[in-house]
Amino acid sequence: MQGAEVDSDRRRATADPRPTRAVVVGLGYVGLPTALSLAEAGITVTGVDIDENRLLAIKSQHVDISDADRERLSRALSAGRLAVTTNAAAISEAEAVLISVPTPVDTHLVPDMRALTAACASVVANAVPDQTIVLTSTTYVGCTRDLIAEPLRHRNGWTVGEDVHVAFSPERIDPGVTRHDRRATPRVVGGVTTECGRRAEAAVAATAAAVHTVTSPEAAELTKLLENSFRAVNIAMVNEFADSCRAFGVDPIEVIEAAATKPYGFMPFHPGPGVGGHCIPCDTHYLLWQLRAQRLPAPLMNAAMGSIAARPRRVVDRARQLLADRGKPFAGADVLVLGVAYKPGVADVRESPALEIMSELTASGVRVSYADPYVPSVELGETTLLSGEGVEARAWDLVIVHTVHPGQDPAWLSGQDVVLDTTYRLDKRLRCAHL
Repeated sequence: MQGAEVDSDRRRATADPRPTRAVVVGLGYVGLPTALSLAEAGITVTGVDIDENRLLAIKSQHVDISDADRERLSRALSAGRLAVTTNAAAISEAEAVLISVPTPVDTHLVPDMRALTAACASVVANAVPDQTIVLTSTTYVGCTRDLIAEPLRHRNGWTVGEDVHVAFSPERIDPGVTRHDRRATPRVVGGVTTECGRRAEAAVAATAAAVHTVTSPEAAELTKLLENSFRAVNIAMVNEFADSCRAFGVDPIEVIEAAATKPYGFMPFHPGPGVGGHCIPCDTHYLLWQLRAQRLPAPLMNAAMGSIAARPRRVVDRARQLLADRGKPFAGADVLVLGVAYKPGVADVRESPALEIMSELTASGVRVSYADPYVPSVELGETTLLSGEGVEARAWDLVIVHTVHPGQDPAWLSGQDVVLDTTYRLDKRLRCAHL
């Protein structure tokens, strides 16, 4: 027990803690589906976001979400279960508040907490007694106490676990991957007190198949950091392993699939051009940042993140080698990057390896084009590139396959001179080169 954080037997004895009114702060790719799940459960939801354009897109249903979520959005808006606003005062009308805002890292790989700090300050300023506040954004260990529990105590003199309830429950959404139904995936909840955990469990129950409760926000925060650090280390390892397979003239996917027949002790990961999105490139750096501050070594995680960061440069080096093998100069080569989203089925280019690959190619004098039906344009420094049309009809010096979206047919690549398949997922009959 820390200070005034106590469980209230009186409150524990109260009736059903499930909220009837909730606010979701942040309506991005995590916050919006969360709001829709709550609305589907019969909860009246208000989404709060500072981006007016985002809110207009949501109201008009012209927002980048799956077809299934678009149908859910239409139903929620039509039924009056979902409203959106920029006004943080709406927070005071809710019984439960879920915070879901971006937590990236800056160019020095230091946590960029500006959005989260502002969101939490807004929630604290508008909090009301007996409210349940759940932080879902991936963050550093202790953040839930630092940005929510302690400010509530100091600002209002409230006792956490009695006057207000605070918890951490990390999101577990896998954008673009339909086989990972978020409503069939358990959630982890860690409350500042046992009663906080109970209230938070009720608040997020509609967003998951089950809830696993841990003893503290710190345990829940570390759970998320472990999940994605585990993925980062294994992605780095399988990339290195795939490079080794090529040196031996063996197909790494064949080896991975064979190893995956073992029913225990192995989990398949697939090699690629690097990692993108909001999670893998960023989350481990939140932990490493804290460990550095405490002078605690983490050589394996540091090496993995360094290896992942170097992967796009390896793609460029391999492209240079493939063109040189055919006697073609690198500078001036016409290169197409097929797919720039960080993964199939999404329009998200945050931290996408494709952006670094294209920047490196451009800096080397390569004439770079790209094609991605999900991403109409990208910014490379001060230059805006538009997704190309009719790319199948052109003869390219090199095609770099970065992302293949659902429904795309890459068979046209068989007519290209050199294809570098960084995904390792194209049909072997296309006879692509790999990293």
